[in-house]
Amino acid sequence: MAPIPTPSAEPDDSPDTYVGLAAERAERLARERGWATVRALPPGAIITMEYRVGRLNFEVKGGRVARAWKG
Repeated sequence: MAPIPTPSAEPDDSPDTYVGLAAERAERLARERGWATVRALPPGAIITMEYRVGRLNFEVKGGRVARAWKG
């Protein structure tokens, strides 16, 4: 029987710390802190809702992060 895969750990980082930052700066900082995937989305974007370990999502309005969440 094959072993059950163990998901990689997420960075110990709060998404709230990115709110208000310029989108480019927030993405750079998130990658430096260890996020494997950083996704910038416009307001109201239609996205899939599957949870992905190591992914940080940003909703970007006017070039700034308005909301951030894991997965």
